[in-house]
Amino acid sequence: MRVAIVGGVRTPFVKAAGVLSEYSALDLGKHVVVGCVEKLKLDPGLVDELYFGTVLLDPRIPNLAREIVLRSGLPKTINGHFVSNNCITGLVAASAACDAIASGRISCAIVGGSESMSQPTLTYPRKGERFFIKLNKARGMKAKLSMLSSFKPGYLAPQAPSPKEPSTGLTMGQHCELMAQEFKISRSEQDQIALVSHRNAAEAKRSGILAEQILQIGKVSEDNLIRSDTSIEALAALPPVFDRGAQGTISAGNASALTDGASAVCLMSEDLARREGREILGFLDGIQFASVPPGDGLLMAPALALPALLNRFGRSFNEIDLFEVHEAFGAQVACNIRAWRDGWSRYPQIKVRGEVPSERMNILGGSIAIGHPFAATGGRLLLAICQGLRRERLSRGVISVCAAGGGAAAALVSTQ
Repeated sequence: MRVAIVGGVRTPFVKAAGVLSEYSALDLGKHVVVGCVEKLKLDPGLVDELYFGTVLLDPRIPNLAREIVLRSGLPKTINGHFVSNNCITGLVAASAACDAIASGRISCAIVGGSESMSQPTLTYPRKGERFFIKLNKARGMKAKLSMLSSFKPGYLAPQAPSPKEPSTGLTMGQHCELMAQEFKISRSEQDQIALVSHRNAAEAKRSGILAEQILQIGKVSEDNLIRSDTSIEALAALPPVFDRGAQGTISAGNASALTDGASAVCLMSEDLARREGREILGFLDGIQFASVPPGDGLLMAPALALPALLNRFGRSFNEIDLFEVHEAFGAQVACNIRAWRDGWSRYPQIKVRGEVPSERMNILGGSIAIGHPFAATGGRLLLAICQGLRRERLSRGVISVCAAGGGAAAALVSTQ
């Protein structure tokens, strides 16, 4: 049974600690889920399940998806499934819904994710956590006072979510610098990817294409990270931020920014979509996942995921009309493209290879320009690939997303 993409919405993607900082991930998620139902004039009773996630976890809300259902005015009988898998969260949610629809278990689902990087959940240092756990368990005032004598002010120092990989101790940017060195990716190549991302996004914004995706929240109605006036000279002038030595190449200009935002996409069985008289934006034909050890190249799993997806469907690179490649960093995009074209010596089993023409990649702009609220990016990419294919009257597109932990996802979308 084919799975149809029938519509969706996203909030504006905006710089963290800015105009959407008053909204939590729950607020943003509720806004797009309700907005998706309203935009599509969808009978809420048709929605069987919600698959929704976030990456910056809040232990006070262990099932964000279910809380959205309970607080949104939607039927409380809708099942809510929480998903969290770094930058591929949105595609993991879509994959779970696709499997449920294809099996006939359900007919309609909303999938997506939200991220409030403005409101990360803070924790105590590990020693502080252990101290307060022991203090809580202490019996009687004497025992508690004895415990308090060992208290140190540092136990109360708030800890933001760490940007470091738990398994390696390096940040994503540091890992990407190592990838750039291995694949010999120059600073100028990374800056060029960023420049094209901004130019394409600026044109899509100017022409109203991006506005078709966006659901206003409060007074905010448009993305605010897109720089229509940037230049290769301005990008080249920015200093490297992860490796400040002579080999450093990644700057704030050729990397995605901390971003607030949310997205929601409605998926239906083809039968239900046609019975409902729905416009089908595209078919989500399949999703493929892959992982590599972080030390091999943290953001290099797309080198495996996309070829595996194409091989599974008997397609070659030259049969793909459009490519949506998530831009965590310009360096990561360049490394992924190089591996797809030339292969990767660490993984000689990759047999499907091909070129990704720059004029067919991220034609509406990419994550460097638009922003990257981790769990919301998958939904944005699904909407973007459908928009691009329909506007250009093309048949087939793919999505590629890298993720922390050495993961990746690739998706195939068709309009026929």
